[in-house]
Amino acid sequence: MTNNRLQARQNTKALRWSLLAVLSLTFFELIAGSSLPVNTQLDDGKVAEAAESCEATTADNTDWDKQSGISQVSAPQAEQITSGSFDTIIAILDTGIDQTHEDLAGKVVAEVNLTHSPTAADVHGHGTHIAGIIASSGDSTFGIAGVAPNCRLMNVKVADDSGACFSSVVARGITWAVEHGANIINMSLVIDSPSPQLQQAINYAWSRGVVVVAAAGNDMGTRLAYPAYYSNCIAVAAADADGHVASWSGNGAWVDVAAPGVKVYSILPDNGYGYKSGTSMAAAHVSGVAGLLFTTVSDDNGNGFVNDEVRAAIENSCDELDTIALAKDA
Repeated sequence: MTNNRLQARQNTKALRWSLLAVLSLTFFELIAGSSLPVNTQLDDGKVAEAAESCEATTADNTDWDKQSGISQVSAPQAEQITSGSFDTIIAILDTGIDQTHEDLAGKVVAEVNLTHSPTAADVHGHGTHIAGIIASSGDSTFGIAGVAPNCRLMNVKVADDSGACFSSVVARGITWAVEHGANIINMSLVIDSPSPQLQQAINYAWSRGVVVVAAAGNDMGTRLAYPAYYSNCIAVAAADADGHVASWSGNGAWVDVAAPGVKVYSILPDNGYGYKSGTSMAAAHVSGVAGLLFTTVSDDNGNGFVNDEVRAAIENSCDELDTIALAKDA
């Protein structure tokens, strides 16, 4: 299985930087009527945050200026056409979400706690940060703007309050999300070893028309990260504001795209705000872009779903890098 996927990716000589200035052209093409281009340890996983740092601050209406990632994925340009749809639901499989945050009012439409934690809320802080990147409200008087502010969220708590998770729990979370109407699943987490149960759940999600996005991992080099490695996931590396892949980001021929993941500003529990770095944050940007595209693309191949068209739009619209440029200060 490993050799098959790597062999399939041998023609991909470099990571693709998900800058999406090109993707904004795809939106305009759509408006014009053009078609789209086509471990055995106790804790076997963790949220992909080893490289992150956090500086809590108080938000005001200048906080949009701190969100370089939003501009890098051309969300402001895309917003001229769509900010995502209220009908598009993005499931966040993570440490939970603080849905009482001022930037997430009315955003979470369903939640489940699959961990031993007594609450589905986010004690850790990771999941809330991810939620903000994807779909913060974008109110002009306070807070930040998510990539897809009109999309709604599903809180699927699969990582406990320390950030640890199990592949079996993540698999259950995927299935739960699909069966409760998720269109996109974001997994900013890493499992150290392959899991047939996890792969089966991802394949099930894809077969039901769901876009699946996962972090490529931090401090892993070219080692495989799961679930991102599985072919029905979009595997996401982290890059800095200059488009250089972060030195600590997972990378290799199995990675599909790179997106903003260095010093990303977003929300934290208890109405907090702060910066974090990691492939977790990069994956969230891609999930947000998927949210923008989900009701914008058409079912060109007539299979009854648009997840394949959404993935193609993301991967085919990235800027190709001839070599992997590593950021020295990430």
